[in-house]
Amino acid sequence: MTTINPIETRPLKPLFLSYLFPAMIGMLLMSVNILVDGIFVSHGVGPTALAGVNIAVPIFSILLSISLWVGMGGATLFSISLGEGNKVRAHQLFTLSFLTMLAVVVTLIMVLLFNLKDIAYIFGASDATYPYVKEYLHVILLFGVFYTIENLLSIFIRNDGNPKLAMLGLMTTSIINIILNYLFIFVLGYGVTGCALATAISTILGMSVLCLHFFRDQCELKFVSKFFNWSDLKKVFAIGLPSFIVEASMAIMIILYNITFLHYLGANGVTAYAMVNYIHTVLLTIFLGIGMALQPLVSYHHGARLMKRLIVLLKIGIATALIFGLSTTVVATLFPSQLIALFGDSTFEIRNMAVQGFAHFAIGYVFLGINMVFAEFFQSIEKIRLATAIMLLRSIILFIPSLVLLPKLFGAQAIWWTFPVSEGITAFLIFLYIKKKRKKFLLN
Repeated sequence: MTTINPIETRPLKPLFLSYLFPAMIGMLLMSVNILVDGIFVSHGVGPTALAGVNIAVPIFSILLSISLWVGMGGATLFSISLGEGNKVRAHQLFTLSFLTMLAVVVTLIMVLLFNLKDIAYIFGASDATYPYVKEYLHVILLFGVFYTIENLLSIFIRNDGNPKLAMLGLMTTSIINIILNYLFIFVLGYGVTGCALATAISTILGMSVLCLHFFRDQCELKFVSKFFNWSDLKKVFAIGLPSFIVEASMAIMIILYNITFLHYLGANGVTAYAMVNYIHTVLLTIFLGIGMALQPLVSYHHGARLMKRLIVLLKIGIATALIFGLSTTVVATLFPSQLIALFGDSTFEIRNMAVQGFAHFAIGYVFLGINMVFAEFFQSIEKIRLATAIMLLRSIILFIPSLVLLPKLFGAQAIWWTFPVSEGITAFLIFLYIKKKRKKFLLN
């Protein structure tokens, strides 16, 4: 007798919301860890240390991008397999994804540790900031494998029908990180090293919470001995590529922004951007959370061939992205000084530069949500070229020319317009594509 999964019959709006809020809160809390690091370092160590940690963030992001690449690729295939009723393949895909990610991350960490100074200077470090970059990254890299395991497990646990536990694990990490940051920086005076230790310890504890999922009766995350398949490995990397591009391109964008601000506005410009970037990192993960909520549902429905419900899910995702995008832009443009005030220890010139810049920068959030939803949707139904094209357009193809040309044509202040211009053009191109293909794009 075949049992019908409740996902196939439950009304889509409440179903989506049951995934949306845990996913958004979980992703928000993950980014809050980075924001908390910035706030505590800014107030407890100083603006130069803040700039150093901001330079280190892209290197840290590379590890996250690997876990997203393998995690999202494997989890998408995992959910499709469950939708098809093939639990054996689902178990194989989880095992393959977990062990593949470990192998890649451990190798990458070794390379980074042995070439830390050269890599830091390539990423924009100076003689003033490098000591802080080294201090922060040395600890982060040593414990980086736990961070990537936590991220991969949260993705798979969400796909295995337990979004609340995925949120709880990330919530544990965030709360403990705040407590330990205060203790290590302000009470014990460990400086940037204390900040990194807080991140490492809180991540291990959050990962431990996620492991509770393995004791659940309905758990389909099972390790099996026969799991390796070249075809599946290629599919994992292919389907996860757009997620990798999101995070890896974020690292590239930060590096290019740092170089551009340093060229046009000097060290003060880099510090002002660091303030804006910490806030942007938090806001970006809110929109990633919408995609994270959509992905398990879309992948399952795709595997079960429930096409009408797929179209409804896409419409719900777009509407949600528009609401959050417009709301975020309005709040960020009306209250930029209040947001920048979180980083209080800076000169008036730096703070004013950040406030004015963020008011322009924030217009991009109107388009960001739409772009992320469409990319996640195409990725979840195995249309990898479309998803990859969207991510490359917004982060590389349109971003780099905009970053080079805008300040040359309109002055240094136009650097802040790079984000809204690249996101806006990407959204317009998606609109043209959907208008041309209409409903047929699901079947092409």
